[in-house]
Amino acid sequence: MVKKLILLFLFFLIAFVAFSVWKIWGSNTDFEEDQYFLYIKTGSSYDDLIRTLQEDKVVRNPALFSRIARKRSLPSKLKAGRYKINRGASIWEIIQMLRNGIQSPVNLVINKLRTKEDLARLAGRKLECDSNAVINYLNHSDSLFKKGLDTNNVMTVVIPDTYSFFWNTSVEQLVSRLMKEEKRFWNESRLQKARDLGLTPQQVYIMASIIEEETNKYDEMPLMASVYLNRLNRGMPLGADPTIKFATRDFAAKRVTLKMISQSASSPYNTYKNKGLPPGPICTPSIKTIDATLDAASTPYLYFCAKPDFSGYHAFATTEAEHFKNARAYQKALNRLKIR
Repeated sequence: MVKKLILLFLFFLIAFVAFSVWKIWGSNTDFEEDQYFLYIKTGSSYDDLIRTLQEDKVVRNPALFSRIARKRSLPSKLKAGRYKINRGASIWEIIQMLRNGIQSPVNLVINKLRTKEDLARLAGRKLECDSNAVINYLNHSDSLFKKGLDTNNVMTVVIPDTYSFFWNTSVEQLVSRLMKEEKRFWNESRLQKARDLGLTPQQVYIMASIIEEETNKYDEMPLMASVYLNRLNRGMPLGADPTIKFATRDFAAKRVTLKMISQSASSPYNTYKNKGLPPGPICTPSIKTIDATLDAASTPYLYFCAKPDFSGYHAFATTEAEHFKNARAYQKALNRLKIR
């Protein structure tokens, strides 16, 4: 009889241990999707975490989760971030992930941005820092000065690419990372090409940003670069229409008018009134555009104008008379289509 009681006790003990192990190390998620992203904001408390787990029905047994979490010192070791919880994850897996801060990175895909506000909005959508915090940093001269930047040229550190960040990356960490990648981008080969053109990397970037807005035909970008270089070397205003759109923030304009040039007369980005490059880029040019600018052709061209066939290509000219002829042909084509 005693032997049977001992066996029965051992059976229930083993069953209890197995049940406990299953509860802790077995599947304990309570959502139907393949994965759930848990966002823990900077400064959040352990109670905030438990509330989120309950409200979003992340774990099947929040009370057990909390007991194990406290025994594992999670309340004092909780780290802010974005965490991916796969369906079927155990309580133990989730606690260990949160305790060790094993975040799921966020991909910040940067393509063409025109303004600092565009960057701020993009970062605000993907990262914990809101867009206001980002734009305030980008417009704060003192913080940028420490990094060798100013409010005009700060966007030259943004090389379009896909960047992996932790969700709780701060604004300063964001800018520092962009600067690190920009430094890596400007390898010795690119730096030498810039020196051969008589430009700094920032000046190349600014010129490339104008070319990016002028055309999407990479095979003619080196010709455009030659025009701007020739104008710079002769002390002529660049006369670049995209800079007027940037100065007036009228990016949808199909034609740059005399009125727009007059309205932006006081802007340093008005390259009809001011000689030299503008103080900052007017967009974030692609790597292909930057490299095309670095590979500027050697030509006598001082002018270019869109071709009247609307192919997207441009007619290049050496003399003002030749350029006016090309410009009139294009303007007539615009008038025929009633494009104002």
